[in-house]
Amino acid sequence: MTYREDFTLPAELLEQVQEQGLDVLPELIRVIINTAMVAERAGHLNAGPYQHTSERRGYANGFKPKTMQTRVGDITFAIPQVREGGFYPQALERGLRSERALTLALAEMYVQGVSTRKVKAITEQLCGVDVSSSQVSRAAAEMDSELEKWRERPLGEYPYLFLDAYYEQVREDGQVRHLAVLVAVAVTPSGKREILGVSVSLSEHEVHWRTFLESLNKRGLGGVQLITSDDHAGLRAARLAVFGGIPWQRCQFHLQQNAQAYVPHKDMQSEVAEDIRTIFNAPDRATADAYLAKTVLKYEKTASRLSNWMVSNLPEGLMVFSFPGGFQKLLRTTNGVERLHREVRRRARVVSIFPNKASCLRLVSAVLSEISEEWLTGRTYITFEGAT
Repeated sequence: MTYREDFTLPAELLEQVQEQGLDVLPELIRVIINTAMVAERAGHLNAGPYQHTSERRGYANGFKPKTMQTRVGDITFAIPQVREGGFYPQALERGLRSERALTLALAEMYVQGVSTRKVKAITEQLCGVDVSSSQVSRAAAEMDSELEKWRERPLGEYPYLFLDAYYEQVREDGQVRHLAVLVAVAVTPSGKREILGVSVSLSEHEVHWRTFLESLNKRGLGGVQLITSDDHAGLRAARLAVFGGIPWQRCQFHLQQNAQAYVPHKDMQSEVAEDIRTIFNAPDRATADAYLAKTVLKYEKTASRLSNWMVSNLPEGLMVFSFPGGFQKLLRTTNGVERLHREVRRRARVVSIFPNKASCLRLVSAVLSEISEEWLTGRTYITFEGAT
């Protein structure tokens, strides 16, 4: 990382950081968020403070204080106002959904008497000492309504769709179960990534994947040119039932992992992996097919089960060659979705076991909705112009 000297934090605040360390976090957050909100207001007005321009779309009108509860304590922010109304800074709202969802998850654990000492201490810090079940229920209902609107929002056309799942521990019927979190990520026509939906289900059985995929259809999902996923039996069956006519790219990373189960000797593993990598990195489909035929022949006698498996399975990882080479690498695996799962786990790591399914869906939805907004307002994932 390049060292920078052009800090914009006030000198007195930097001195506080040096002297107090993490204790100054609330003040640091207040300054950063306030600065971001002022910049956002300037963008809304199309003019900075005291700037005279014919392109100005309104006028600033001071600030209003607002105290909010965060993981580092109560912080009072200065909310920028505009004379004409209709403006509220998103810089403050982003992050609050997952903050509130995490608080609710911890509070539910506290109310139900299943929290550890550590969780109890965190809950008291975030929610106050006295947490009643009715308070938790009201807050949860309000947030659930907000997140349900996000999960059920209308969809449109998305050329590329990625499907994957991971598992969270949830307390259900007196037992701790591993529930499947089903996630759909897509690329928009403008090349941005967007999280289309999420579902917390008992497993990855066909019925659960099918219900989830049908819900995407009902919300208007269309225009899909390619689906990338692994070959989980439940997902495969559901995909064929709901999106049977859409080309499918089997995740090349998972194919590499699956191949190792058919390697007869450990000392062959790296060689087999390199041969498969050569196939996947071929310049075009014809060359990939030629490499595959050569590799199948190579292992026909020394690893016949592997050779037979390659014939039946590796072609499913070559569909991506039908699409422009400029972004084939971005379509050939579900690695991006798995990185997303790791980020959700990181943000939710305080809750090791969710107290119920609703709590799990609430926190995961809150985190995913924020990440999706970051993607849609961030850099372009795929540049379609000029791709060949």
